[in-house]
Amino acid sequence: MADPDAIVVGAGPNGLAAAIVLARAGLKVAVYEAQSSIGGGCRSEELTLPGFVHDVCSAVHPMAVASPFFRSLPLLDHGLTWIEPPAMLVHPFDDGVQAAVINWSVTETAFDLGDDEDGYRRLLGTVVESWPLIEGIVLSPPSLPRHPIAAARFGWRALQPAVRLASRYFSTARARGLFAGIAAHGMVPLETVPSGAIGLVLGALAHVVGWPLPRGGAQKLADALASYLRSLGGQIVTNAAVASLDELPGAKVILCDLSPRPFLRIAQRQLPAWYGQKLADYRYGMGVFKVDWALDAPVPWADERVARAATVHLGGTLREIADSEREAWAGRIADRPFVLLVQPSLFDGSRAPSGKHTLWAYCHVPHASNADMLPAIERQIERFAPGFRDRVLARHVMTPADLERRNPNLAGGDIGMGVTDLRQMVARPTTRWYRTPRRGLYLCSASTPPGVGVHGMCGYHAARSALKDIFGIRDP
Repeated sequence: MADPDAIVVGAGPNGLAAAIVLARAGLKVAVYEAQSSIGGGCRSEELTLPGFVHDVCSAVHPMAVASPFFRSLPLLDHGLTWIEPPAMLVHPFDDGVQAAVINWSVTETAFDLGDDEDGYRRLLGTVVESWPLIEGIVLSPPSLPRHPIAAARFGWRALQPAVRLASRYFSTARARGLFAGIAAHGMVPLETVPSGAIGLVLGALAHVVGWPLPRGGAQKLADALASYLRSLGGQIVTNAAVASLDELPGAKVILCDLSPRPFLRIAQRQLPAWYGQKLADYRYGMGVFKVDWALDAPVPWADERVARAATVHLGGTLREIADSEREAWAGRIADRPFVLLVQPSLFDGSRAPSGKHTLWAYCHVPHASNADMLPAIERQIERFAPGFRDRVLARHVMTPADLERRNPNLAGGDIGMGVTDLRQMVARPTTRWYRTPRRGLYLCSASTPPGVGVHGMCGYHAARSALKDIFGIRDP
């Protein structure tokens, strides 16, 4: 593109979202992507065998459906189709204890928890009811809430650790373990703040929008965003690694869908030392060890209820899950790691040849760990699905280092692109948020508010800031 008004570095969901905001405002926008395909954390590839489509990073996308910005886009017209499994989430247990299931209905889910029916309604049901009033708090940078009473009610619970909430509201191992598994998505110890907020938000979204997956793989979400951007006149260039901002064509605005470490590599010469040091001090968290399998049959779950959902949490009790997350946070390897598992081909026949299946799972490990977690992950699956290994046709393993090589934003294998704690919720990555000391240069990755999640809101807010600062456009 000759003489672009704006350049976006990185074609992940946030980079594409930022580019769309700018293009909708009438700007000429060019996106530069280092890899041969777009998507960032929303990529799908044949990782194991031909015909088996695996999600490279993200797989299930409640935040994408909940995103106010994505809701404003005609993504269905650009090839995106959502699949909603019969259940949102299943959490199996040992010793014949019935698996806990989150269904679309709060009433049905609460009733299934027996003695904890009332506790589930009070803890998660109230967040579901108030979601329209608190959505802006969750998916925007920190600001004064538009609905202070609803915000205060949510905040009182959200600022408590997940362990405390689970123990206070639930009396059974099923309900406590269920909530612990949801909170563990946050990649922080469950005894810390804001682990409770993560459990509340993701748990509530199971009832507000569901935990759906894109038909054909996560790549389809990125492809739909790219297709819409191109319809607005935006250009995307792949295999275009940027070694330095000095290499880029002249543009009034540059937005980088990069976490602080790779951003510093290309921008440090153009930033003051004090700001560069703040970015260098940004804290990345636990890493991820990920495995994809090609299977010749579905996973043989001991509890048939587990086959009702695409998302499965393997970790048993609250104590076991909390121990697993604490160990990884402290730099140690857990003997029984908490495993997040997705079985997409049960509901999406396009993911594997007829009669075959794909499986996706990961566990948390210490930052940049080189530990081989494949045996431990497979033991956790066998624990709840005896005979699982007999159905494996092929495996593909990614260590934290492998994840970072594929996507430099994931420093040390941190798929959250930075620790999500109170300090880095306020200063993410600094108190400037999207803006940098250089005029016209912005960050728009998940290392800015509102943080991790495939929702595009980081890119949306960053692009709006750029339009206001540089072009005087306040309401694009």
